[in-house]
Parts: sequence; C-alpha cells; structure tokens
Amino acid sequence: MLIGRIIGDLVATQKAPSHEGRKILVVQPLNLDGSDRGDEVLALDAVDAGVGDRVLVVTEGWGAMTAVGRQNAPIDMAVVGVIDSIALAD
Repeated sequence: MLIGRIIGDLVATQKAPSHEGRKILVVQPLNLDGSDRGDEVLALDAVDAGVGDRVLVVTEGWGAMTAVGRQNAPIDMAVVGVIDSIALAD
C-alpha cells in the first residue's frame, strides 16, 4: 500500500467493461512527511475520493480487484481509503 494525494481525474471514452461506472484517479505518491515521492500513478476509486484528498492506495492486483468489487478484472491499483490524519511515534 502507499499514501498519496489525488491530483486529477482521467476521463476515458472507452473502458474495459470491468471499469464501467468507476472513476480513474491520478494519484501522486507521498512520503510520510507529505512530500512527493516518485511518479504519478492511476488507480480506480473505491471510496469516492476527490482532488486534494490524501488517500490510501492498494498496489497489488488481487486487493485492488476485490476493493472495487471487480474480481478477475485488469486492475493494478485502487484507492481504498481517505486519510483523515497521520500520527507518527518518535
């Protein structure tokens, strides 16, 4: 899993049938301190997240497929949670 920030939506006029009715979000992965980490990724939305939200992204196929209720679909990543806060112990 990774922490990220939603920075946009991807609009596709043609999608695989398994993707119909689901938003595709552009996610910027983040370090724990909130700074950007690496390149942006695409993820299907399972929790109605929006631009600006900090989110939890599952990054393996089976977890992503089951999170959006589309088993045996070509899905690598899914947004599975909107993060309210992060508390780190010293």
